[in-house]
Amino acid sequence: MLAGLSNWLDDRIGHRRLLHDALYEPVPGGARWRYVWGSTLVFVFVTQMITGFFLWTAYSPSTITAWESVYFIQHELSYGWLVRGIHHFAAQAMMILLGLHFLQVVIDGAYRAPREVNFWLGLILMQIVLGLSLTGYLLPWDQKGYYATQVATNIAGVTPGFGPEIQQMAQGGTGYGHHTLTRFFALHAGLLPVLLLVFMTAHIAVFRRHGLHVPHRFLAKPAEMFWPDQVLRDAIACLAVLATILYFAITRGAELSGPADPSEAYSAARPEWYFLFLFRFLKFEAIDAMGLDVGAIYIPGALMGIIALMPIIGRWKLGHRFNVAYTLGLLGGAAYLTVLALSEDKANIDYQAAVAEAHRDGQRAVELAQAEGIPAQGALSLLKQDPFTQGPRIFARACSSCHHYNGHDGTGRIVLVTTGKGHDLVSTPVEPTAADLGNFGSREWMSDILVNYHEVFAPVKNIVDGEQKPGERFLTGDMASWSTDNKEALTKNPEDLKALVEFLAQQGARPDAGEIDAPLALKGQEIFTGGMLKSGDALSSACTDCHTMKLPNAEEFLSENSGSGVPTLEGYGGAIWLRRFIENPGHADFYGENNLMPVFAAKLTPDQLDLLVRWMVGDYIPTKQTIHVPAVASGGGH
Repeated sequence: MLAGLSNWLDDRIGHRRLLHDALYEPVPGGARWRYVWGSTLVFVFVTQMITGFFLWTAYSPSTITAWESVYFIQHELSYGWLVRGIHHFAAQAMMILLGLHFLQVVIDGAYRAPREVNFWLGLILMQIVLGLSLTGYLLPWDQKGYYATQVATNIAGVTPGFGPEIQQMAQGGTGYGHHTLTRFFALHAGLLPVLLLVFMTAHIAVFRRHGLHVPHRFLAKPAEMFWPDQVLRDAIACLAVLATILYFAITRGAELSGPADPSEAYSAARPEWYFLFLFRFLKFEAIDAMGLDVGAIYIPGALMGIIALMPIIGRWKLGHRFNVAYTLGLLGGAAYLTVLALSEDKANIDYQAAVAEAHRDGQRAVELAQAEGIPAQGALSLLKQDPFTQGPRIFARACSSCHHYNGHDGTGRIVLVTTGKGHDLVSTPVEPTAADLGNFGSREWMSDILVNYHEVFAPVKNIVDGEQKPGERFLTGDMASWSTDNKEALTKNPEDLKALVEFLAQQGARPDAGEIDAPLALKGQEIFTGGMLKSGDALSSACTDCHTMKLPNAEEFLSENSGSGVPTLEGYGGAIWLRRFIENPGHADFYGENNLMPVFAAKLTPDQLDLLVRWMVGDYIPTKQTIHVPAVASGGGH
């Protein structure tokens, strides 16, 4: 029955002859591994089409659904992470294979007559593949893709003659937004794949017409058929490529950074690694001085023009040698610029911090989406209302000029000052002028205030007002003296110190304080009010002698010295206390006339203040993430 069906089909379409012509083509000089690159490229493209189709079924191209649909693919759809990972890494594999195939064609002289047209078709295919890579980078609509693609459209805008029109057509208007995404999606999933299929068909047809080009040095070996020798090599190579793609897809996966946010600058905007050479080339001072159009249009255009002329140049033996040397030099130069860009980025602490922040935003958006679901206005709104995400940014803008947060500005960036000019620019860390607030309100913070006050507030020595150093009075005041006088007694009685700290931690009722040891806190209250330690030692004065204190939900004060210019400890370190303090640290309930801190009531909106305070007290959906700070190179960094 199957034989009859096969005979019927062969009579109608002649598939046996087509299959015979495809498989039993002679390979002069025998099968070789060097011929596998074209087949691997076709294999990867087919893989891209298959995985791309499945991604398409779940993707929604709009500015409030693109990231959300990719999140669904990555984290909710069964094996969606694997399909997206294969698609992502297959695109990168295609760029590598394209370079290897191009190098092999040039070295073997396969661009020479009568194969010139096929070589030019290959160059067109190369441009289409680059276009697919560029347009696909935007589709997740995440922070990295958004800003990287914006750089590409700006380059298109300097095209001679019609640059602004080309940019406007690509963007879908004068702005960069929804229509940019839909047009890039139409190019990536519609026009460019169709063009690739058309030109690939033409490329293969012309290749079949002229046959495989074999260098003369290989012709001594007898010819073999494409099947099975070369097919076996091609199959093994394709399996090796697939295994490599699967390895990266499973072990690393395709990253999804935070949703695109035009209101947040992104200093880590970079193209994919295979475009990094051009990015770094444009940063050369001489190229930058000549203008973006020269570096991004004229020079690359001239280099591509020489490649297009290779079939003519290669008619002579010396010309072929030039083509080979030119290709090796071009690929070597691109590799060098890529490595240079990567090494510079590795040493760039601001870049590393920005990348880490984008990664945190991506992971945080996933955490919030899984905890709360994605609202109708999109996932970006989750981040905008999230203290863990926005608190560090507000701290960096409003507080980091004086305070540090565990040595950085809250977001993971070292606070730097840049001096010098031109190539002599040097960035060095800024000395803080106020206490580091990385562990503010924690038990460690309170313990340090009690026994290491001078170390906590040592940065106030850096406050300079003319010839005066007004911050030094914080290091010679009553609390500084109390800490010095009682340090030995408290450290000799660690359980009493722990109890006093537990009592203070109890007052703030902070979400990040953990469970309070009530009996221990009660012992701390006795020390707080009486100043007597278990060993019989007495503190130089009880805390209630200076500080106002009212217990949570209590009607009466333990002590009341309100308006004294000594910080009240009622609710100390908690959200209400911290909000009041930030709004007006010069209030008599806080530093009073001794205050040196700006009043932030008019500098922060209520929403910003709320996000900042909630972040500092740990009032947000729990996260497993931490902020890593890049190390500053000795001697500063550029």
